[in-house]
Amino acid sequence: MSSSRAVFLDRDGVINRNVYYASSGEWEAPRHPDDLAIAAGAMTSIRQLNALGFRLFIVTNQPSFAKGKCSLDDLKAVQARVEALIAESGGVLTESFVCFHHPDGVEPGYSGPCECRKPSPASLLEAARRFNIDLGRSWMVGDRETDVACGHAAGVRTIRIAPDHPVAATGISTADYQAADLAAAVADIIVANADRK
Repeated sequence: MSSSRAVFLDRDGVINRNVYYASSGEWEAPRHPDDLAIAAGAMTSIRQLNALGFRLFIVTNQPSFAKGKCSLDDLKAVQARVEALIAESGGVLTESFVCFHHPDGVEPGYSGPCECRKPSPASLLEAARRFNIDLGRSWMVGDRETDVACGHAAGVRTIRIAPDHPVAATGISTADYQAADLAAAVADIIVANADRK
């Protein structure tokens, strides 16, 4: 059986926008489905990747429950809503990998170290094993250096998307490419694949 190419997508800041919560004074992942706003052009970009023959995966850290900021049911509802909107738009996801843990969490069973939290490449390696993914022909797209480090550890090429909210300067990214948004990242993937032919 021939192997597949994949694009692993971080969720917040890539598919949907981050949310500013006054209670924490931080930009974070949406804690409730009502807070969800899809990033401009994201659904079109997902359909483009499908058309190019890539399997698509969401790989996302969601620690708000572990930190005591919201319920686990609400976080799962946000993820379900994202997946539903992708399907309704004609996009196809192969699988989502969601880590609900946090090293400094307060919820029993969701606090402390884990294997699934990025920058660990465990989810990408599991996807490669379960779905016969050729990681050398695959990509990780995210808005944080943890996404980039995850991708590098798994042996995929990486694209870092510019943050969708104000952030302090974080230095030079180690990503293979940098893009303004998911649409620009897809354009980079198309060009890079053409160069390899």
